[in-house]
Amino acid sequence: MTNTDMTGAQPAPRQTLLTRTFVELADTLVADFDVVELLALLVDRCVEVFGVAAAGIMLAAPDGELRVMASSSETMHCLELFELQAREGPCLDCYRSGQPVTVSNLADGSRWPRFAAEALAAGFHFAQALPMSLRGTTIGALNLFHNETIEMSAEDLGGAQALASVATIAILQHRASIEAQTLNQQLQHALNSRIVVEQAKGILAERDNISMEQAFTALRALARTINRQLVEAAETVISGAVDIRAPGAEPAPHQDGPSA
Repeated sequence: MTNTDMTGAQPAPRQTLLTRTFVELADTLVADFDVVELLALLVDRCVEVFGVAAAGIMLAAPDGELRVMASSSETMHCLELFELQAREGPCLDCYRSGQPVTVSNLADGSRWPRFAAEALAAGFHFAQALPMSLRGTTIGALNLFHNETIEMSAEDLGGAQALASVATIAILQHRASIEAQTLNQQLQHALNSRIVVEQAKGILAERDNISMEQAFTALRALARTINRQLVEAAETVISGAVDIRAPGAEPAPHQDGPSA
């Protein structure tokens, strides 16, 4: 029997839902998009589009360990946490191999004894894990669970993998953007520091009538003496906080104080 919504309208066909999901995912890919929001949308739509009982996503942290990032239900969230704790299950195998993992009947229990028992206790009998990878780099996995022993169609598997791939591209692009921004900030800091150093060299060279090379030597000597970075030493010269004399410079004129 076909379900209808409260208005009596027929639910949208699966292909329509899938297309809508791609559009919604694309709408989230703005410059400052929220990764958690993106993944939450993905797992919710997987349940709606593919008719599975639950969906979840794990991503690799910088230390290489997987972390639960999104779950369509609290039951799914607890099961994924158990999977990480037990260090066995479809998501872990999928992430390690970079290949899809399918178990149509978890009651078999031979592959992951502890995880299978926990999944069955939660009411799940089918498990499907799909890699979130791009060009050989796997960053996590998408988990799909069902409370029946079923086989997902090739069309549904392809659609779910496509959604996982879109999310993967978005996350990697987001990471690259952050890294590029950090690099640009570092480069700008380096350029600003260089300008400060050159200003300090110019002050020393003009004041002491020495070459820029001699001024730089004096500046480096000051940095070592006060145990500061070169740019910090340069800032003290510019501010006049420290009066240094470069090798070969004329000594500063001596001003006698008032005679007693």
